[in-house]
Amino acid sequence: MKVAFTSDNIAGASESVVQAMVEASKGDAMPYGNDEGTAKVTQMLSDFFECDVDVFLVSTGTAANVLSLSAMTPPWGGIFCHEESHILNDESSAPEFFTGGARLIGIEGADAKIDPLLLKKAIEKKVGDIHSCQAASVSLSQVTEVGSVYSLEEIKAITEIAKEAQLPVHMDGARFANALVALGCTPAEMTWKAGVDVVSFGATKNGTMASEAIVVFNKDLSKELAFRRKRAGQLHSKMRLLSSQMIAYLSNDLWRDNAEHANAMMALLQDGLKTVPGVKIHTPAQANMVFCTLPKGMADYLLSQGYAFYTGRWGDDVIRLVTSFRTPKEGVEDFIASAKRFTE
Repeated sequence: MKVAFTSDNIAGASESVVQAMVEASKGDAMPYGNDEGTAKVTQMLSDFFECDVDVFLVSTGTAANVLSLSAMTPPWGGIFCHEESHILNDESSAPEFFTGGARLIGIEGADAKIDPLLLKKAIEKKVGDIHSCQAASVSLSQVTEVGSVYSLEEIKAITEIAKEAQLPVHMDGARFANALVALGCTPAEMTWKAGVDVVSFGATKNGTMASEAIVVFNKDLSKELAFRRKRAGQLHSKMRLLSSQMIAYLSNDLWRDNAEHANAMMALLQDGLKTVPGVKIHTPAQANMVFCTLPKGMADYLLSQGYAFYTGRWGDDVIRLVTSFRTPKEGVEDFIASAKRFTE
């Protein structure tokens, strides 16, 4: 295989993250998050977000998302999200399972972003009707499932509508760092200052081995989240190994360096594809993911040349390309050159 663009999940962990786990494995430490490292993570994330936060470390993005949603959504409630969102299309029935039956309600919107006017209309529909699912929470994905990024103004437009209806807001930040780098803003500006109550702070796609953080700004949700994490089997006894990963991730700008590289490789890839005859870029990539339609036969040709990417799920000749913190520049350039050779 030359270069794989299947997902940023295919990259391993950053060297400093692995080394941090090795160091954390030495000696003894209190279990279940009562260690010094876990306390340090909470302080580091409080500094990172410029406010006092509660932090619940888990080992998967799915756990971070569904536990966050379960703490803010009753079993009879509705969770508003984009119709193409990850929680609606790629979390199996985990959201329904962990919330005890809450309904995911997909809202349309260009570039996989929730349309505020459609959200407002859906929230106001059948309020108080005992026969209908009632609005309970809102979840937005940053980066979205098509590679676009909500601007700060777009986030605020969503959260203002939610707050008017007294609904909490969750952000699925599986690619949080990639979005932050793309916007050039602060973590605070993209979350609590914009009206977000809880963020699934993703790190696994960007350099950790298996460490994600539920970062809580609205502390009214914290007590329930603590019990729900234990009930879900996510209160790891050797929490220091998750904490050590997050400490390394937040140290020395590793999160930023990794995200900047992944985003830069996508920009290089996208610019190159624009010069290949017959290639159609769908939503322009703002971070590290793009969808495009290739000329007939090109996908099979590129696969035969040893490249890897997902195809077939989104329609004929539509492929998804994702870059990671380990995507080599030479590999991107070779991929573009191979695509051009197909058209000659």
